[in-house]
Amino acid sequence: MRAQLLPLDGSPPVDILKDMTLVGRKEECDLRLDHKSISKMHCVIVKTDGLLLLRDLGSTNGTRVNGQRVRRAALLPNDQIAFASFKYRVAFGPDEKLAVPSAEHTQHLDAKEVAAMAARGGRPDSEADMPMPPVQVNPLPDVYPEQGQRPAR
Repeated sequence: MRAQLLPLDGSPPVDILKDMTLVGRKEECDLRLDHKSISKMHCVIVKTDGLLLLRDLGSTNGTRVNGQRVRRAALLPNDQIAFASFKYRVAFGPDEKLAVPSAEHTQHLDAKEVAAMAARGGRPDSEADMPMPPVQVNPLPDVYPEQGQRPAR
């Protein structure tokens, strides 16, 4: 899996190559952001089993995913990450190329729709626009019938 952080300010993309990428102000960090708003060891991004996981390392100014301050989070394509005031968009996909909409995927949209989609970070307008596989949920019972109560923890 290839993963990148795309800076929202137009800077060059940051490839997430290692299984564990340390973000911070220290020289030893894999993604070094030399600014006083970034903690020396701000957060870590872990690439495992086709997933990107983020964990804040107790940073002073925090790490946000889609505007929500988090201690840990699973990252999805097009999620927006903010390390203090540094903002990125997550992109990942097959090793050959990233899962970025191409012209052939957007040619059925008019210019207004493409601009609106770009303003939303490339996300469709509603869940109806987004093809989703069916999900089967098997809820656990609150009570075990044979005992008539919850199990002890």
